[in-house]
Amino acid sequence: MWHRLFKISNERKVSYQRQLREIIVSAILDGKLPLEMPLPSSRELAKHLGIARNTVVLAYQRLIDEGYLVSRERSGYYIDRTMLDGRVKIDASMKRAPRSQPDWDRHIKFRPSRQRNIVKPMDWNEYAYPFLYGQLDPSLFPVADWRECCRQALSISDIQDVTPDRIDADDPLLIEQIQARLLPRRGVWASRDEILITMGAQQALYILADLLVDKGSRIGIENPGYADARNIFSLKSPQVVPLEIDENGVVPGMDMNSCDFIYVTPSHQSPTTVTMPIERRERLLHDAEQQDFLIIEDDYESEINFVGAPTPALKSLDNAERVIYVGSLSKTLAPGLRLGYMVGPRTLIDEARALRRLMVRHPPANNQRLVALFLSMGHHDSLIHRLSQTYQERWRVMGDALSQYLPESTRIPSFGGTSYWVEGPRQLDTRELKKNAREAGILIESGDICFLQPDPPQNFFRLGYSSIAASRIKPGIRKLADLIHKML
Repeated sequence: MWHRLFKISNERKVSYQRQLREIIVSAILDGKLPLEMPLPSSRELAKHLGIARNTVVLAYQRLIDEGYLVSRERSGYYIDRTMLDGRVKIDASMKRAPRSQPDWDRHIKFRPSRQRNIVKPMDWNEYAYPFLYGQLDPSLFPVADWRECCRQALSISDIQDVTPDRIDADDPLLIEQIQARLLPRRGVWASRDEILITMGAQQALYILADLLVDKGSRIGIENPGYADARNIFSLKSPQVVPLEIDENGVVPGMDMNSCDFIYVTPSHQSPTTVTMPIERRERLLHDAEQQDFLIIEDDYESEINFVGAPTPALKSLDNAERVIYVGSLSKTLAPGLRLGYMVGPRTLIDEARALRRLMVRHPPANNQRLVALFLSMGHHDSLIHRLSQTYQERWRVMGDALSQYLPESTRIPSFGGTSYWVEGPRQLDTRELKKNAREAGILIESGDICFLQPDPPQNFFRLGYSSIAASRIKPGIRKLADLIHKML
């Protein structure tokens, strides 16, 4: 029995002591160890596993401290029976034969899974050329800085700060850092009660859709634009209005003026990457005030700007409280953290906070504190500086490679950010290209998902460079170009 249960791996990136504790805990909770039988002695188990005896002793002692084992003098280590108290015992004879199943087609009122969603392979980092947008090269993550913040967050005072139920309140240190470090970079100033922490920018958009949209609302969305924003707002209203994009971003006009609110990405338009000039921003704010519509500004990639002087956020120019600002840490820190924020008038933020409380109460307090420490210690500003240098090199290499291998394709000029938006020959079907490229170890995003119309153009695609090393870009583009030429 011991030989079957106690097996540790040299390939796992965790200590032998931790592996041994996991094995014993699982065996106890799964009922695989008899209560009356002692575990192997530390000497015996160490010899069997080929590890130091002290490792086994420390594992056993930790399990005693946690209540899984008890030590009996001159007898050995046994399972603490009280650990299994309160667990329901299921007898196989109690299981009933399945009867009629629910009619889920009748019970489920809408099917978000049937929307046109962006789909990315989970094992993207296993591909040779991952030109995926929105993913982070693991080598760029500031592991040492993050560990430093983790250690500090484990202090007694910080643990005591983050473990109580905050009801609907956010970490005051994180709010302070957003006020002091993030918003001023964009020219935005806000009081504490005008800021709400969210589970990424997408939760901010969903909350705003819940608060602002009903079936009669008209919502203007950039076309092409951010697919998830389109899907979120489409759940609330059928009246989603496509707004034209040109070389200066979203185009003002009658379509926009007929909306109750519009969703825009002025700093780096998603997906074309064009930046809206100051004159267009001022026109947008003027029209919003004159036509009485609201603006949701998604400033998702504003800090990754390495070409030209940064343009101030639309929110920084707003004197009439027409702009609701949404920010995210996904593109600079890590998409898996799921931390974003929104800035708006106190009346709106109060309602958003109350709605968020019904959804998740608040984002995990420990994550909020970690990010607050990361910001306060200057690590985020340092990271942005390093990312800008790295992405600028990759941006240049990709631009040169596209000019060399795909000169017949046109590209809207990119000003920073982490991707190129490419318009291929009119007869190119990038859905087929995406499939063929994946089989060749190349990951791209076909552009049809970004358009609102049911019959979108098929010759656009997006190439990200945040997840691929500079040395892999040129050979990847050459290989992609060969595939395109074979398809035409």
